[in-house]
Amino acid sequence: MAKKWNMIVDVEKCDNCRLCFLAVKDEYTGNDFAGYSAAQPSLGHSWLDIKRKERGTYPIVKANFLPVMCNHCDDPPCMKAAKNGAVKKRADGIVIIDPEKAKGQKQLVDSCPYDAIYWNEEKEIPQAWTFDAHLLDEGWKKTRAEQACPMDVFQTIKVEDEEMKQIRSKEGLEVLKPQLGTQPRIYYKNLHLINKCLVGGTVVEDINGVEECAAEVEVILEKEGAEIGRTRTDFFGEFVVDKLEPNSGSYQLKFSSKMGQISKNFELDEESLYLGVIKLS
Repeated sequence: MAKKWNMIVDVEKCDNCRLCFLAVKDEYTGNDFAGYSAAQPSLGHSWLDIKRKERGTYPIVKANFLPVMCNHCDDPPCMKAAKNGAVKKRADGIVIIDPEKAKGQKQLVDSCPYDAIYWNEEKEIPQAWTFDAHLLDEGWKKTRAEQACPMDVFQTIKVEDEEMKQIRSKEGLEVLKPQLGTQPRIYYKNLHLINKCLVGGTVVEDINGVEECAAEVEVILEKEGAEIGRTRTDFFGEFVVDKLEPNSGSYQLKFSSKMGQISKNFELDEESLYLGVIKLS
């Protein structure tokens, strides 16, 4: 089987420095690459963008960043919406919007469920990140984004589909909007930092009539009587349990220390929760 290009993006490592965004801008703004892409406009296009996600509320708030770009789907909606073969899927997995054939086909912008296709008003063409295909075809092993990133967020790899399947399973990789069945070739590590919920709180205890932060308290999260998470409070009495499904309903937290035990029930909707100050009895 043929080897195909894939990219792994580690959400946990991204600190929003935006050097990847600038590298893509530098590569494509003002530069035409015949057969691959026309020049990207200097303003309005973010072929590689960084989205921000905040979870929780004060004093426990987690902020993470999600690099997003064309997903180079194996079943690309843009190719179905294109006329005259304006979008092609290469044998190596890369999707190319032909800058000549796609002229006037603004419907391609709306066809992308990832909002990764942009309209070039001056040239009247839809455009998206080409996976730096013009560079890879010259023998490059890494995309510009990977080269520019100081945090090792990106990993460009060319492997057979079966090997990629094994890597995905081993590293717990996910794709955006899997329910669409578009089969993206952009895989995310630690995506729970974006699409899952956390619950946190602050545990205190009474010591000689004074409320003190309760460190090293065992915290057990249960759902329908079954344990699904376990942690301990930190020096400030704070705890966080992560990777919870949004809108997943009822949970129970159990706290245990030398000073006492207590349980707390809560309902989880689509947003992460800070449960406030919890006092051990």
